[in-house]
Parts: sequence; structure tokens; C-alpha cells
Amino acid sequence: MTAVATADSGVPSAPPARAQYLTTGWTGGRNPWAIALVVTMATFMEVLDTSIANVSLPHIAGDLSVSQDESTWVLTSYLVSNAIVLPISGWISSKVGRKRFYMSCVAIFAISSFLCGIAPSLGALIFFRVLQGLGGGGLGPSEQSILADTFPPAKRGMAFAVYGMAVVLAPAIGPTLGGFITDHYSWRWVFFINVPVGIVSMFLSNHFVTDPPHLKNLKERGQPIDYIGLSLIAVGLGTLEVVLDKGQEDDWFHTPFIGWFSGIAAVALVSFVVWEYRHKHPIVDVRLFQNRNFAASNVMMFTLGVVLFGTTVLLPQYMQVLMGYTAEQAGMALSAGGFVVIMLLPFVGRAVGKVDPRALIAFGFAASSAALFYMTTHLNQGMDFKQATLLRVYQSVGLAFLFVPINTLVYNGVPPEKNNAVSGIVNLSRNMGGDVGIAFVTTFLARRSQAHEATLAAHTSSFDPPFQSRLTQLTAGFEHSGASATTAAHKALGALYGQFVQQATTLAYIDVLEVMGVATALMVPLLLFTQKPKGGGPAPGGH
Repeated sequence: MTAVATADSGVPSAPPARAQYLTTGWTGGRNPWAIALVVTMATFMEVLDTSIANVSLPHIAGDLSVSQDESTWVLTSYLVSNAIVLPISGWISSKVGRKRFYMSCVAIFAISSFLCGIAPSLGALIFFRVLQGLGGGGLGPSEQSILADTFPPAKRGMAFAVYGMAVVLAPAIGPTLGGFITDHYSWRWVFFINVPVGIVSMFLSNHFVTDPPHLKNLKERGQPIDYIGLSLIAVGLGTLEVVLDKGQEDDWFHTPFIGWFSGIAAVALVSFVVWEYRHKHPIVDVRLFQNRNFAASNVMMFTLGVVLFGTTVLLPQYMQVLMGYTAEQAGMALSAGGFVVIMLLPFVGRAVGKVDPRALIAFGFAASSAALFYMTTHLNQGMDFKQATLLRVYQSVGLAFLFVPINTLVYNGVPPEKNNAVSGIVNLSRNMGGDVGIAFVTTFLARRSQAHEATLAAHTSSFDPPFQSRLTQLTAGFEHSGASATTAAHKALGALYGQFVQQATTLAYIDVLEVMGVATALMVPLLLFTQKPKGGGPAPGGH
């Protein structure tokens, strides 16, 4: 049944009134759940590719005869182009049509994935990754806006639950799948597996996806291209991504390269906001932030990105560096949390239509904060695989109550012709949160490890009884195993230094978790500044 309702007399409206497909959704005569599954396929592929390539970097560096540092540009180049496309995807959709833009993104992503797989050099691989990022950047926002138009507000929660499964599960299984493919086949197959998925996605999207009337009207209306705004956001987000990705590696502002790029990013982004606010036809409608629900939802989505991606890096790194796990074992410990989210998302999706989404968000952030603080008391080198898995599972319970309600709340009070712009901005918030989270984790770990080492070093002296007692015990043990007194003393000092570094590093991990716990807790009072959706559930976007 087509989602364009007819009048009581049975005569179709021409053109369809906004209220008709606001309350019924626009499906173009297709099954809405078939549309949801079709568009989710490509987004899952794109999000998976973002995390799956990380574990392949050492193999890429070795195969292409480049250093490990040089190989990280494989990730940076993708993130830069991806970030540029995210916020302007809604504007491009209004220019060329959302279906055409979405299918073009799928095609670009699939073709560039194949080219990445056959890249003969690092330079070629980086160029093809830029193309891949341009295609991948439009997939998430397009899918989310398609779902917002396809489903009426009462059913939108379940639709976003399907989308949430792709966004949450893909990063969880990405490292495990990437490690398996790289170890058993080749790093090139990390990119080749996208090609058949892209072909199937294009075929099904062409059959199931159609543009709603309000998008066709925008396309036909025609508007001038804001070249200045487009240039400012490309420069601003591009340089910001480079700073976030390379900052810790280049010692942040102690390096002129990072200092210059930070300055350029700040000037370009501030200028962009001022320009777009005053422009009659902006490519990114920054005036949407005047809506309290929209502004607060983007702050919460940014925080969710920080915590989700930050802990996705933090926990496997701890298990591999300090507990001796392989990449595949660490990925398995994370995967359990992803499956917990998948099991809870349908429940949350149904609840969104019946319960005030702000209550679900409050529970989600409170539960996430409690789980992060729980981690600080149980994170240690003595925990087994089960304990490590449960830590992620506890955190995942809270995450499941965040993604769908936030995505539902962000559309409240926004007219349907702005759905594309909303999806682009909120996806950018999540992605930028992830980039900031990863940069924060790597930088804060390094800084806090140094601070804890300095504190612990104060106790490693001949005047500290516990230190001397432990040193004597280790020395005696090495002597008992056959080492000379001098050798035993050196080995004992080496063993103590190893324990010293591990304890300082563990304390640094705990510090990171505490900061994230505080950040998520602060999101609960932020909900007081939002407006209650009409009827206790998600309100129609145009009301």
C-alpha cells in the first residue's frame, strides 16, 4: 500500500499534502521494512569497513614497503573525506535527488573498494581511500533520512533500531573479522568483500527506494550553490580530522604542522558557521541548532560517539598490551557487547513509541556512567576472559538505550523537508565524537601513564620498605633459580620496572574510564533543557 493517503472521497491529492505522509510515512508503494533492510545493508558495510581496516595496517605497511606511521594515512585519508561529505549530504540530496545520491554513494564506495584492493602502492591506496570516504560519507545520513520519511513517528523507533544494529554491531565485530581475513587470506580482501555487497545493495535500492514529494519539490525548485560555504566546511573539517588523527603521533601543538592545521580548522569552521547562518540558501542549516531538542540531541550523540568508539579502542588495547590477548581474542570479548545491544534494540525501538524518549535516554546515560565507574574498580591484569567480556556487556546495556531515542528526539519539531539536513548533522556529531574519543583515549593514556610513573617512582628508593622488601624477594628468587648475585639483582630490578610500568598504565586506563563516566553522567541533567515530545512519544517532524 502506498504511503500517500487518499482523501475520504478516494481521490488522490495532487500534490500529496504534507500531513498525509507525515502520519503514514512515505514508502512509494513498497514494504517499509524491506526498505529499512535494504538501506541498512550499505551502511553496515561502510561502518564495518571503517573499523575492519585498522587491524590490517601492519600487513599493509609490510606489503607496500612503507613504515607503520606512513600506513596510518590509509585511515586518516578516509576519515577526512568522510567527514567532509557527512554534513553536506542533505544539501547534495536536495540538488540531485536522494535516491540518486544514495545509489551514487553505494557505487562509488564499491568501485573504490575494489580499487583499494588492487592498489599497487601506498599513494594509490590513499587516493582510492579518499574516494571511498566520499562515497561512504553519504550512506549513513541518506539511510537515516530515508527511514525518517518512510516510517511515521509512532514506528520510527523500530526503524532506527534496525539502523542502530548496523552502526553498533559493525565496530564491535570489525576488528575480529578484519583480523581473521588478514591472517587467513590477505589485507586486500578486507576491501574486496565490499564489492558484492555494493552490487546487491544497488540493485535492491533501485527497486525499493523512492524520493518523497517534498524532496522532489526541493529538487525542482533549484537554488544557487554556496561555493564559499562548501569550501569553508571542506577545509575546516578536513584539517580538523588530520589534527585529531595525527595529533598524538606528532606531539600535538609542539609540532608546527599540528599548530597550523589547528589554526586553519578553527578559522574555517567559525567562518563557516557565521557565513551559513547569514546565507539565504545554506548547504548546512546551522539554524537548526536554535531548536533545543536538536541541539541537545547532537551534544548527546557526540558524547555517545566519544564513549562508544573510545572504549572500543580502550578495552582491546588493554587486553592486548597488558593481558597478552591476541587481536582476535580481544575482538571476541567486545563482540558479546555488540550482540547484547542487538537483542535490546528491538525492545527499545518499541518503547520509544510508547514512552517519553527522554526517560530512555536518561536511563541509558545513567547506566553507561555506572558501568564505566564499575569498570574502574574491576579493571586489572588478573581478570579472566569472562570478566573482560562482562565489563563490555554491562556497558552495552546502557548504550542500547541511547542510539534509538536520541535519533528519535533529534527530529522532533523539525519539518520533513529538513530530514536530510538533520541526518547529515547528527551523523557528523556521532562520527566526530568517535574521532575525538579515539584521540582523547590515546593522548590521555600517554599523559596519565607518565604522571603515574612519576608518582610511583617516588617510592622506588632504598628508603621505601615495601619496595626494598619486594626487591629482596625477587633477587632471592632469581638466585635460587641459578643466577649469580649480580645477575639476580639486575633481573629483579627489570622485573620490578615491568610491574611498575604496568601498574602506571593500568591507573591511566582507570583515569580515562572515570572521565568518560563523568561525561556520560553530565548528559542526564542536559535532558532538562529539552522539550517533551507531544503525546509522550516522538512527535511528527513537522509539528
